[in-house]
Amino acid sequence: MSAVLSQQSSTQPDVSARLASQKQLQVVTNKIHATSNIDEIMLELSAEICTLFNADRLTIYSLAEDKQSIVSKLKTGLNSFKDLKLPVAEHSIAGYVALSRKMVNIRDVYDDTELKAINPNLRFLQEVDKRTGYRTKQMLVAPIMDVQAQELVGVIQLINNKAGMPFGHITEEGVAELAQTLAIAFKQRQRPQAVRTKYAFLITDAVLSAGEYELAARQARKKALDIEQILIEEFQVRIPALGQALSKFFGVTYEPFKPERLKPLDLLKNLKREYVEQNQWLPIDDAKEGLVVLCLDPERIRSSRIAANVFPKAKIVYRVTTQKEFRETVNQFYGVESVDTGDIGDILSGLDDETGEAADSMTADEVSAAADNELVKLVNKVIIDAYNQGATDIHIEPYPGKAKTEIRFRKDGALGPYIEVPASYRNAIVARIKIMCDLDISEKRKPQDGKIKFKKFGPLDIELRVATIPTQGGVEDIVMRVLAAGEPIPLEKLGLTKLNEQNLKKTVEKPYGLFFVCGPTGSGKTTTLHSVLKYLNTPDTKIWTAEDPVEITQKGLRQVQVNKKAGLDFAAVMRAFLRADPDIIMVGEMRDKETTSTGIEASLTGHLVFATLHTNSAPESIIRLLDMGMDPFNFADALLGILAQRLAKRLCSCKQPYTPEPAEVKSLLNEYCEELQNTETFKRDPKVAMESVYKDWLKNYGNERGQLTLYKTVGCDKCGGNGFKGRCGLH
Repeated sequence: MSAVLSQQSSTQPDVSARLASQKQLQVVTNKIHATSNIDEIMLELSAEICTLFNADRLTIYSLAEDKQSIVSKLKTGLNSFKDLKLPVAEHSIAGYVALSRKMVNIRDVYDDTELKAINPNLRFLQEVDKRTGYRTKQMLVAPIMDVQAQELVGVIQLINNKAGMPFGHITEEGVAELAQTLAIAFKQRQRPQAVRTKYAFLITDAVLSAGEYELAARQARKKALDIEQILIEEFQVRIPALGQALSKFFGVTYEPFKPERLKPLDLLKNLKREYVEQNQWLPIDDAKEGLVVLCLDPERIRSSRIAANVFPKAKIVYRVTTQKEFRETVNQFYGVESVDTGDIGDILSGLDDETGEAADSMTADEVSAAADNELVKLVNKVIIDAYNQGATDIHIEPYPGKAKTEIRFRKDGALGPYIEVPASYRNAIVARIKIMCDLDISEKRKPQDGKIKFKKFGPLDIELRVATIPTQGGVEDIVMRVLAAGEPIPLEKLGLTKLNEQNLKKTVEKPYGLFFVCGPTGSGKTTTLHSVLKYLNTPDTKIWTAEDPVEITQKGLRQVQVNKKAGLDFAAVMRAFLRADPDIIMVGEMRDKETTSTGIEASLTGHLVFATLHTNSAPESIIRLLDMGMDPFNFADALLGILAQRLAKRLCSCKQPYTPEPAEVKSLLNEYCEELQNTETFKRDPKVAMESVYKDWLKNYGNERGQLTLYKTVGCDKCGGNGFKGRCGLH
């Protein structure tokens, strides 16, 4: 028989065993007292505690917020189970201990007579044993009490003595002492002013609940991943929210990743990539306020004076960032780390004509198996360089005979040369790319289309849309469109004028109708539509999109990839959408009568429909749609608006300001007002109307002297000497 601790018969303990147990227990309690994160330390110490008390399993419960139940915070051997939640009542052993606040030491939990001797209503919950096949027998359960407040904090439970006998008095005393240590640790954990982790402000800012954060922490420990990765991938926490939480925790400004950031060559000349990654700090700018240092743990970098020792004369200003953005900044400054760390020139020099002639006749298996040769390195290097340089397209242009194969990149809308490859490698390069996108390398007479998921071949998580076209001389051209996944641009940052932005928001906020964005290929139509969808994306709205390909992803959107080979074209997807209870539908392109008719039908039946058109202007879009056979009356009822868009080159930051001559201002004014000649204002008095436009320019863009400031190109290393870097939208 075993019963409550007070009913147990005492035995003379072995002094040496007691001393050894006390020594081991002291090690465990010291570790608990020394930690600032009780959750993490308990997971690490669980095996130590089981060994200390010779127990097979351990469960630690904490009192729930409702004070009516206990929830398992740690359970060894039951990782597949969700958290156990037990009522504070006699219907379970742990629940009874929480209720009575007394330790129990049970010889056999399946012995009803033994249980009823403790409490008539006490029983053992056998469901866990039945589901796992585990056999629980001995059990020692003790309350975790706040001695000062006489409040229950939790319960500690040892299961099955490995010696096959009831837990002894030394174990009872040790568990009681451990329970006191845990009570102190748990009470400190519950203090609201004690911020436990650097992401605790996510809970304060209501980004996550406390339960969600604890679940994320457990998953991170279980999967041996950083909690930041779990929060982003599994709990959809946005990176800016993580950054703001870090900013509040460390008390320094959050610095997001900026793709346009210039590489500070002078600051990085003595800092190797390995050193930066190991020490987790990076100088990013020498600003007026001081030397800006980007880091993951400003307190550690500041206290260690590691940055101050490298830059002893500088006033250092610390900025905190997320791990993901820190890696992106390191890659931005040092280049993407990959298997092809060599220079493109070194790779080309490794290609010799003899090897090239052999590669010209490679079979599919040989090309596929050539994972480490110079040819594969070359193809990977071309793709990585295109991505790093911001290219949208890669053009591979072989010529017949012994002429070299030219590779060009399209950047900011303009094609420019990249490298030339020996002629003997033209067929091998084409074969390698076909293998990467699962195309038929033996078919050289017909165009083929495919897609490369580059993550399988290199370090970048990007896709490339591939088109092969047979050209004169028995060769094949390849054009690859780089499809880098990204997030939508906020509507306010699209570069719309204030009037256009107001009109656009007013139009798209209507409950139903048809809205088009038109422009030539590559003018940013899909980007604009995704910005509009981001503006309209709310929890009470169902949004379906049909795209080819899906380049921008958003949480809350249900996005469908068009697959023509499987018969899933835009028209088929549109018909399916109408049966899927949509509020908003976005179609990547309306290029045929059926898709357009379905879109108009949807807009007339209470849905808001967005689409793109390959036309040059808004009026031309209407003519194109009518030419498709659209009913003019239905079309007029459905149409909300058309936004015409172009992309223009943006001046590089090296631009030089100047004050234009009056003749240049007049020329700009005449060109700007040319399309306004037929308005009523210009018909009445053209001179007054032009003066009104000029005054508006001065009001919005003039300096304090009442002059306009224009800029001219200069050229630098960043823009390749042409004075232009990036593009902006014109609407």
